[in-house]
Amino acid sequence: MFRNRFLWLACVTLLAFPLSLSAQTTTGTVRGHIKDPSGTAISDGEVQARNIETGVQRSAPTRADGSYVLAGLTPGTYELAARRIGSTPQRRQVIVQIGSTLFQDFTLQAGAVELQAVTVEGTNVETRTSEVATNVSPSQVSNLPTVDRNFLDLTALAPGVSIQNQRLDAQRRTFSAGAQNPEAINVFIDGASYKNDVLQGGVAGQDASRGNPFPLNAVREFRVLTQNFKAEYQKASSAIIAATTQSGTNQWQGNAFYYGMGQGFIARDPFLSPSASKPEFRRSLLGASVGGPLIKDRLHLFASYEGNYQNRFANVGFDTLPADTVNFRPFNGTFLQPFRETLLFGKLSYQLKPGQSLELSVNTRHETDIRSFGGQTSYQTAENVQNDVTTGTLKHQATWGNWLNEATASMQWYHWNPVAINPTLIGRNYFGKGRIGGKDTEQDFQQKRISLRNDLTYSGFHWKGDHVVKIGLNADFLNYHVDKFFNANPVFNYSSDTVDGHYAVAYQAPFQAQYGFGNPDLSTHNNQFGVYLQDDWSPSPRLLINAGLRWDYESNMLDNDYVTPQKIRDSIQSPTFRDSVLFPIPSSYFTNGSQRPGYKGAFQPRLGFSYALDDGGITTLFGGFGVFYDRDYYNATLDERFRLQYSVLTFRFSSNGLPDRNGLPTIQWKDAFLSKRALDSLVANGVAPKPEAYLINNDTKPPHSNQWSLGVRRVLGNYTVSATYTGVRSYNGLTYIFGNRRTNGNCCYQNPNLPFSNVIISSDEVRTWYDALYVKIERPYRGGHDWAWGG
Repeated sequence: MFRNRFLWLACVTLLAFPLSLSAQTTTGTVRGHIKDPSGTAISDGEVQARNIETGVQRSAPTRADGSYVLAGLTPGTYELAARRIGSTPQRRQVIVQIGSTLFQDFTLQAGAVELQAVTVEGTNVETRTSEVATNVSPSQVSNLPTVDRNFLDLTALAPGVSIQNQRLDAQRRTFSAGAQNPEAINVFIDGASYKNDVLQGGVAGQDASRGNPFPLNAVREFRVLTQNFKAEYQKASSAIIAATTQSGTNQWQGNAFYYGMGQGFIARDPFLSPSASKPEFRRSLLGASVGGPLIKDRLHLFASYEGNYQNRFANVGFDTLPADTVNFRPFNGTFLQPFRETLLFGKLSYQLKPGQSLELSVNTRHETDIRSFGGQTSYQTAENVQNDVTTGTLKHQATWGNWLNEATASMQWYHWNPVAINPTLIGRNYFGKGRIGGKDTEQDFQQKRISLRNDLTYSGFHWKGDHVVKIGLNADFLNYHVDKFFNANPVFNYSSDTVDGHYAVAYQAPFQAQYGFGNPDLSTHNNQFGVYLQDDWSPSPRLLINAGLRWDYESNMLDNDYVTPQKIRDSIQSPTFRDSVLFPIPSSYFTNGSQRPGYKGAFQPRLGFSYALDDGGITTLFGGFGVFYDRDYYNATLDERFRLQYSVLTFRFSSNGLPDRNGLPTIQWKDAFLSKRALDSLVANGVAPKPEAYLINNDTKPPHSNQWSLGVRRVLGNYTVSATYTGVRSYNGLTYIFGNRRTNGNCCYQNPNLPFSNVIISSDEVRTWYDALYVKIERPYRGGHDWAWGG
């Protein structure tokens, strides 16, 4: 009932907002004061910002104290013009970066309006933020080298961020921060969330992928927020990336590139023998982009393409087996592992009228990767890992007076689908010798997201200083389509063990088979809602306070409608089971479908400050504290349902059908069992072993972290130096433990009369601690080099 009412309220509230629906900050802000030479505030002035590249203009009036705020500026180079009737206009040029707030004060001299405007130099250094953040500028994105044009590599410029798997043969590229796993991060591109709700990696498309999440030539710049980010950001207890894409300008321009890498650029693995040859590898990175005006100053187009084509070769080599077993020689050789990725991006930017703009963008990512063989695994076992992500984003922005309304509606489809190359060949695994036959598992994960968001900013409120108040809400509607065919193609395991009665003798027959069958469909739906209020308050020209409160709710993070089968509940609560295990399993692990409501306690206060020790803001103290909630991804929670509706069984064989050395029952081996049909027959006749039972605690809370920071920032000429202490304490990480350990602590109690083998229960008691000192030195762009160093 609560979920239905909340959904209705959220939809009504969204519809009540004017035309728009925007996401996390992908814009910048310029604010400051206009005064006359005596220091008196000018209350009837105006500041106009004109984007030099696109001609788009915005303006803001001054308030009674002479202050002004230009919020929601698209990152870029702007000419600011401060005007007042009877005064000489003053101009300056500034670079607005994503998520940044620049303070620009003007002093206007009395004079006739027709006189030439006075031009002064503006500062592009953001010194007043309370966030622990690093901006990666357009020149850094364009010029800094990366191994494979993956923009995630550049997050290493931010102190405290680590990149995992930066190797040519890596099959997953992720980043993390604050002693938390990669699933705790979030990435926003043009305001659209790329959160991976169903699989590992944190970013949609990054689980088990060699590819890049987005074309680098379409990324203009991005901001890495490692701590103390504002209340408008959601679903992350660790770091966040907020990126903005390239746009067309008033001048047609384009570029193209090609980078090739061959075997000559690859070093030999130092752990291999000196006689081993270098691996064969070839890679081509290519791309092109074009952008320009369709209507000057109003409608602009940008489009880009990037391709990532890799050919690596895997050597397959088997040892010789004893006579009369398997001839492995036909499986030896060198085989191609092709990886192919195509990235496309297109964007239209339309200035509807002064103060109102519309932006439409679409990007798509398509990958195929033939892999999972090499060494002692034959090419027969290869799989094709198919990975697709398509995102469409529509953004609208409108300003009137002291009001700014930003909005985004986005749709995203993510599809991860590894399929076997030879799905009908049963697998045979000869321990210590080699694996032949087809891949055992296929999976099909799809995440479909419709996201609506609106942010409303008011900068006209003045009480004991200037306030910029922002309120927003979001509603995400998701469908998860999941099919997991675990071990649907059986694998028979062989051993060299010669102990008759426990295993079959020396590779002559399998001692074990693993086989999965049942209903693989785990599809479900989920809704996510969030609302926040934040205030950037300047009680004095030197002090800035960022105060905010966020609340998030999720309807179905833990398969909330799941019903524990009665036979599982009765067996676990029986005296026989309770007296035989180390600890009894509480009733909170059983649900009738209504005992697992969505968590409603995700209130997240966030408070930050910055204080300039001098009028020029040369030295600034800053710090803050915040609570940040994340979520548990779907694949980490679905075993509760999956293991009972789709069983992955282990058949144990022997030559005589007697129990094995561990006392577990075996089946007397027959050559006729070496097929999928034979295993189906054993299951139908009730010979199959029991499945494992997974149980999730109904009181499981989503993971969250408490973060705090305190630092000092100093401008030294062209350099900005900062030192920041940061602390992070994360709570409620999800893990699993055995629930059927014997009373002596050993694993594990099993009873043939029970409907399961093992009991595995969840725990949300994983915690992490993180303390660090970040030191960062930055040099802004000055027509030569643009660099940053942090540690």
